[in-house]
Amino acid sequence: MTVTTDLVSYEDALAAFDPVMGLEVHVELGTKTKMFCGCSTELGADANSQTCPVCLGLPGALPVVNATGVESAIKIGLALNCEIAEWCRFARKNYFYPDMPKNFQTSQYDEPIAFNGYLDVQLEDGETFRVEIERAHMEEDTGKSTHVGGATGRIHGAQHSLLDYNRAGIPLIEIVTKPITGAGERAPEVAKAYVAELRELIRALGVSEARMEMGQMRCDVNLSLRPHGTEKFGTRSETKNVNSLRSVERACRFEIQRHAAVLSSGGTIIQETRHFHEDTGSTTSGRVKEEAEDYRYFPEPDLVPVAPSREWVEEIRSGLPELPLARRNRLREEWGVSAHDMQSMLNAGAIDLIVATIDAGAPADQARKWWMGELARNANESGRSLDALPITPAQVARVAELVASGDLNDKLARQVIEGVLAGEGDPDAVVEKRGLKVVSDEGALGAAVDEAIAANAGVADKIRGGKVAAVGALVGAVMKATRGQADAARVRELILEKLGVEG
Repeated sequence: MTVTTDLVSYEDALAAFDPVMGLEVHVELGTKTKMFCGCSTELGADANSQTCPVCLGLPGALPVVNATGVESAIKIGLALNCEIAEWCRFARKNYFYPDMPKNFQTSQYDEPIAFNGYLDVQLEDGETFRVEIERAHMEEDTGKSTHVGGATGRIHGAQHSLLDYNRAGIPLIEIVTKPITGAGERAPEVAKAYVAELRELIRALGVSEARMEMGQMRCDVNLSLRPHGTEKFGTRSETKNVNSLRSVERACRFEIQRHAAVLSSGGTIIQETRHFHEDTGSTTSGRVKEEAEDYRYFPEPDLVPVAPSREWVEEIRSGLPELPLARRNRLREEWGVSAHDMQSMLNAGAIDLIVATIDAGAPADQARKWWMGELARNANESGRSLDALPITPAQVARVAELVASGDLNDKLARQVIEGVLAGEGDPDAVVEKRGLKVVSDEGALGAAVDEAIAANAGVADKIRGGKVAAVGALVGAVMKATRGQADAARVRELILEKLGVEG
């Protein structure tokens, strides 16, 4: 029996219970063809145009394993510090779903290709939390169902459904954690940080773009609670297909509060799948969760076992790139920034852009300044990601170069960036078109300074009398007269020289 209650506060939930999490992340691999046939995986094709007898499950059609998919799985396993199986095989996971035309999913069950690993993740305050990995296994994606006629886009209330099998058979890697304990009140933060770090790792390996908003990476959040001081895990719920980092955190937090409310009122948690709702941050019941035996797993008779040689595994290992956490730690030391600053750059998606800007010739501090300052502000205001802004690292490096040479000051540089983002050309073209170069002609500056002193005689007298701080008013007048195109430091020097005051 389940007792319906309101949510308890997060603090009250954590005062009584310890959360236990299990995170299952599905990653679509970026292969050119599907996992068991030669159909294209390219996005945007007409519905059901990228299908064949194999991925449609027609009688007599025989699958063949995608070698690149296997290699990608091994890369992921090695990067997650897993053991790589010397011999493993596929199984049939049997269930009836209209978006799986074979009525079974070709997956791996008790013999995954990678197992027993871990991933270290950094939390907002720089603390490292180790997440143990149970397994990473290969499988195929299902097709896409579009439910038409309802108010929610879900099957309940819909008048009919449309099925597109282009996605059926797309290679997937499912990465399953061991039960995550000991996170306490930080459990939602740990879940978010883990998925974020895993996404960075997948991208670094080049096996997937891992764009959650496009469904290329999805997380199932399993959660249960146990009273403080007990060892036995509680009954879990599984919130399916959560598709953003923020939503992973919110789903975990909501389920902690919901479980605690049910348990505190004497109710029983039902093992079920649940749907997460972005608009409310809440979950609702989906279906009662099956156990493994309900899927009637048995070895796939149409596929030979996969037995990667140790030589091939080590060759793959030697070709792995520098992994994200190690790279961030190296860059943090090279740049001399705090863990918090590095986390901010990671959250903003700026690290690769900053590195590319440095590679294009900009000093590290200037590259960070422009991407995390003016450009981050523009991205936030326009609702875009940094890498979606119409400006390149080379162009940002050129802006930094123009500032360093004295051709631009910061105010003018911001106008140049504005022009580049508006499509007015590269930085030099914007400078020329808008007439934005710093006024460096000593004669013109001297004349502007004389005019400012004459127009502000009282301020000039204060400066002569020893109140040097008052020079700011005259500098401001000159900057206004030159439309911000003078070198403020040089203007200050000229004013003090003309007034016979030492700076």
